[in-house]
Amino acid sequence: MPEIKKRSAFDRAMTRTNGWAMTYAKIISNLSNKRRLKVYRKLAALLRNRFSLMNALDMIYNGITDEGKHPNEPMGVAISAWGRSLQDGHPFSDALKGWAPSRERLMLSVGDVSDLESALLNLIKVSEGSTRMIRPIVSAIAYPSFLLMMSVLIMYAIGVYMVPPMIDAAPDVRWTGTAKSLISLSEWIQENWVTAFSIFPIIGLIIYGTIGIWAGKLRVTFDRFPPWSLYKIFTGITWLLALSALVKGGVPVSVALTSLKRDASRYLRARIDGALFHIKNGENLGQSLSRAQQEFPDKQIIADLKIYSELDNFEEALDKLANEWLEESVYMIEQRAEIMNMVAMLTVSGIIAWAVFGTFDMQDQITSAMGKG
Repeated sequence: MPEIKKRSAFDRAMTRTNGWAMTYAKIISNLSNKRRLKVYRKLAALLRNRFSLMNALDMIYNGITDEGKHPNEPMGVAISAWGRSLQDGHPFSDALKGWAPSRERLMLSVGDVSDLESALLNLIKVSEGSTRMIRPIVSAIAYPSFLLMMSVLIMYAIGVYMVPPMIDAAPDVRWTGTAKSLISLSEWIQENWVTAFSIFPIIGLIIYGTIGIWAGKLRVTFDRFPPWSLYKIFTGITWLLALSALVKGGVPVSVALTSLKRDASRYLRARIDGALFHIKNGENLGQSLSRAQQEFPDKQIIADLKIYSELDNFEEALDKLANEWLEESVYMIEQRAEIMNMVAMLTVSGIIAWAVFGTFDMQDQITSAMGKG
């Protein structure tokens, strides 16, 4: 009888939700990791205290919607949809289809029939680990990009507003040295200012558009330099955390790797395929990653996995390795961000210094020409 009450409660919630609210709720649920993780935490806590999954969802729904007074609250709509799907006999991971990324559903599918609480906690750990990586990566890319665009703006201002009046003041001077290079820049930037302002954004768009799909042999070399190295670190740590969570949930390594390919970028799929080829030939995870010769996720991680793959408690060792590497990776990215920021600042400073020296050189040559005249 209680189950029938819950069925009607979730059904009533869904009938009170219009199509626009449903669409908006799906968008928010998919895009807002913070909101989803908040629901997962509450759900794991209730499951730990022996609440059934349906009762737990019912309690969370009432809390979010203020006992049903605000049925169009995005996560409330999501939970009511999950509840109705569960009532129709679908497992929890399937109930999330359309409401959460496929990788999350994959990780939760491990706990559907065994331990959903542990699967939720592992998922939260992986998601939080990925989120921790994003901030330093954005810092490593955004500030240097801003400074590079500033350097283009400085060169444009020099070429258009500073140099031409000085040339007009001494039209017969035969320019040499730094002054000549400054004038050459001025002439080029006046004729090609569109190219000057678009070159860095175009390069950025090309890198952004190809960084997840370029997977050839040459990519291994590029992965040693930013921004490709930052992408490699981020992809590597999120992959290792997800793999660790699946293996810890009892999934064999080969099956876990195959499953992680479903939601992977072309870049990651190529690395997983390289490892799977050797795993199917009897090699362990560390040996397979080494033989793939892709230096993924990291040379030191591969060396450690060669050792840990031979241990009886491989699941615990892999989990510990993933968490330790997460801490090291955040520190590593912060260091590389500092280096990239320093290089960008030195570049801007160098351009300003070159412009100042060029201006002084132009003044000296103008003065000399006037003295001779």
